[in-house]
Amino acid sequence: MTPKRVTSVPGLFGGTDHYDENGSLIGYSTPGLLGGVNHYDANGAPVGYSTDSLLGGANHYDADGNPAGFSTPGLFGGTDYYDANGAHAGTGVPNLISGSTFYGDGDDAGIFGNDSFEDGQ
Repeated sequence: MTPKRVTSVPGLFGGTDHYDENGSLIGYSTPGLLGGVNHYDANGAPVGYSTDSLLGGANHYDADGNPAGFSTPGLFGGTDYYDANGAHAGTGVPNLISGSTFYGDGDDAGIFGNDSFEDGQ
């Protein structure tokens, strides 16, 4: 799979906007009504959601509610992301524009980069 970089920056109303390597909007995330984070593609279609986990990370699900992976706080800061099988999918690191950047492989950047894809969300 092709390595991907997704940059996430604060958006309007408490959300987060996600951009690809070329600066194109690929999606956004918003706080969930009852907690967690909802993820959408650039057209506003739901692509998944994330919920807090017990040890400071998050569990990630696709739009159908199937497990897509999980994230944990990184050893030296940032966030480590894993796919549904437990394989390391990428790393989120803080960047200089008060956002975060996800470095990962292939389509994993889609559900996690729409973390957002967010540090620990």
